[in-house]
Amino acid sequence: MRPIMKITGAMDLIGQQFGSILMTILISLAWLMIVLMKRVPNPVVVLVYAGLSYALFAIILSGLVSPILDGKLQGPLTNPLSMISVFATNAIWGFLVGRIAKALRHK
Repeated sequence: MRPIMKITGAMDLIGQQFGSILMTILISLAWLMIVLMKRVPNPVVVLVYAGLSYALFAIILSGLVSPILDGKLQGPLTNPLSMISVFATNAIWGFLVGRIAKALRHK
């Protein structure tokens, strides 16, 4: 969702910093609600994979759309270390939300 908002310019309308924080919170809440409502046996593993999938989607979308919008390839595909960072950040994000889900489920 965040990459789409950035590409369409919606992120610029609400402000880059606020928009990023808001989208992170909304996506985290959606992930949390889904694994709790579906009673996923291992939410940590599921949400780590959700984070990795999100990272892959963002990288691919950036690679496809940046040449169209900017005339040249930009984003994580231009720097392998950046790609590692995107995957690591999103895996950690999934792990943290998964731990929250696991803690809430046991209450």
